[in-house]
Amino acid sequence: QVQLVESGGALVQAGGSLRLSCAGSGIILSLYTMGWYRQAPGRHRELVAEITGGGNTNYADSVKGRFTISRDNFKKTVHLQMNSLKSDDTAVYYCNAQSSEYAYWGQGTQVTVSS
Repeated sequence: QVQLVESGGALVQAGGSLRLSCAGSGIILSLYTMGWYRQAPGRHRELVAEITGGGNTNYADSVKGRFTISRDNFKKTVHLQMNSLKSDDTAVYYCNAQSSEYAYWGQGTQVTVSS
């Protein structure tokens, strides 16, 4: 059974930093593109950042230069380092594992940025 478990969400002041983690089990992480998505109240879920098995990254324009995604296939973990946080970053953040055949989601972790 595949599980993705996020952690690291918290309440933080604007300008602060957080590091989100996603731990995978029952999955060969290196076979998947791993991504972080977020969903704010009343808004659609959107891609924040993704990283391929080979390490290529892609970021939403709104987080470029502030967020960094990384992965450790051996430890089956994916991280999202978030710096210079803004109130617009407030959302539930979800970890995603995507292949050509399968897609898995974590349960989400809340990030709240106070201004």
